[in-house]
Amino acid sequence: MLSSVAVIVLPPLAAFEFGLAAEVFGIDRSAREPGLPRFDFRVCTVVPGPVTLKGGVSLLVDRGLEATADADLVIMAPSGDNDGQVIPEPVLDALRAAHARGAWVMSICSGAFALARAGLLDGRRCTTHWHFSGLLAEQYPQALVDENVLYVQDGRVITSAGTAAGIDACLHLVRVEFGAKVAAAIARDMVVPPHRDGGQAQYIDRPIPACGSEPMERLLEWMVRHLQEEHSVNELAARVHMSPRTFARRFRAETGATPAAWLNSQRVLRAQELLETTDFSIDEVARAAGFGHSVLLRRHFIKALDTSPQGYRRAFRGQLATV
Repeated sequence: MLSSVAVIVLPPLAAFEFGLAAEVFGIDRSAREPGLPRFDFRVCTVVPGPVTLKGGVSLLVDRGLEATADADLVIMAPSGDNDGQVIPEPVLDALRAAHARGAWVMSICSGAFALARAGLLDGRRCTTHWHFSGLLAEQYPQALVDENVLYVQDGRVITSAGTAAGIDACLHLVRVEFGAKVAAAIARDMVVPPHRDGGQAQYIDRPIPACGSEPMERLLEWMVRHLQEEHSVNELAARVHMSPRTFARRFRAETGATPAAWLNSQRVLRAQELLETTDFSIDEVARAAGFGHSVLLRRHFIKALDTSPQGYRRAFRGQLATV
């Protein structure tokens, strides 16, 4: 179980990306919401002392890289230059050691370059900010770089794209370790969406809309309330007074997914919640989530989460009963 988190920082540190890791893992929320995890959160660097942040201020870091030695998760925070700077060898050694002993290793934004230099991305799907993805692929041809996703989990290595995508990656790991309900509770406290699928586009081409975004937002809310129903593109388009072709284009521009893919992702989320919080049979969960039958639920569940509904319930139901 994930209980200790070490963040490696180097100057000039990207303040927002460091801050989001601290926001997810560094705040004890268990006092005001019993059942939420409390993490042993550590910040470390090569030589303890002031670490300059982008913008000129400094962060006083009092721990060295020994803080990573027994951490369950080691996060490589991005610095302003770490897409091109030489990463100190002790940092690379710490990342390799964490991976070798089975810890989670995560990079945020251009922190992926440190993972690549450590050899942890060889033959592994990964991502980084789209500004740097071409350079990462060029410098590390053994890495399987995908610039069109928010984050990637490949084994116990997680890489994320720029800025806010780091929140998605952190919440994804919380969801993997503790379940959807805990991830949703932390997201609610942070006032961010509880889940954005890792395969969603990093940035979405938003053409000038034929109408405002409010009708589309109302439609998405309606779709979530009617997951048990089938929804054709023609029907959905009619609800927002668009042609099917225009609607399909606008929907993808707004969400980064097709209507069918978006619905299935919402149905998987609903199934996770039901598996954690109810005694429904798998067939009942499938019907309530909108999949109709357990075979279809299992297929989408394995595709999205790499586990079966039964396996998910076994992993999360007991430990989340009091959340």
